[in-house]
Amino acid sequence: MKWDNNIIESLAWGKAITRKEEKEKVAARIASMVTDGDVLGVGSGSTAYTALLSIAARIKVEGLHIKAIPTSLEITMACARLGIPVANLDEYRPNWTFDGADEIDPELSLIKGRGGAMFREKLLINSSPKTYIVADSSKMVSRLGEKFPVPVEVFPQALTYVGEALRRLSPSDMNLRMAENKDGPVITENGNLILDVWFDSIPPDTEAAIKSITGVIESGLFIGYPVEIIVM
Repeated sequence: MKWDNNIIESLAWGKAITRKEEKEKVAARIASMVTDGDVLGVGSGSTAYTALLSIAARIKVEGLHIKAIPTSLEITMACARLGIPVANLDEYRPNWTFDGADEIDPELSLIKGRGGAMFREKLLINSSPKTYIVADSSKMVSRLGEKFPVPVEVFPQALTYVGEALRRLSPSDMNLRMAENKDGPVITENGNLILDVWFDSIPPDTEAAIKSITGVIESGLFIGYPVEIIVM
């Protein structure tokens, strides 16, 4: 039995989608790759959301049967609104994953996590035999850290210690990410905090150095991961 007034059915993406036409072109390409029976890892962010809309359109027209493993609450709710069954990594390994990125450098290393889901995104990418990073042209940079800080997910009680340890990596700036529509800091879906850390340069060992700090759950650095970039 369904609810008479389902709030989920009225949900839309929370903010205006930038570079919408570019993202819709990328989304159509991702949707064309879906085959019946696929289990898809679905990343977070507006680009992944736009791709999910294109996939849902194919499902409606062609009657495809797929499952999605989402990385965030907003994508989980989008799947519910679009009628796409949701699975998890305890049950299934994805056939392939698609996700967005905040920055992509010439070596195809990434900064991700502006949406705060980098832990689940990294887990999904590592679980997938193939991952496609979908992006518009604005995400291409000459070096990581050019436009965005590195997000670091931190266990709340370790915030001070982690901040002190991160300073040994010589960041140019570091801030606790504050929420826009609630008092206080952003809380991740894992119940943690996010430090946004700016670096003037990011050597290849930076990801491992950050992850080695006790209290760090994950960082938004994805250096050397086997991903394929799809840019329109």
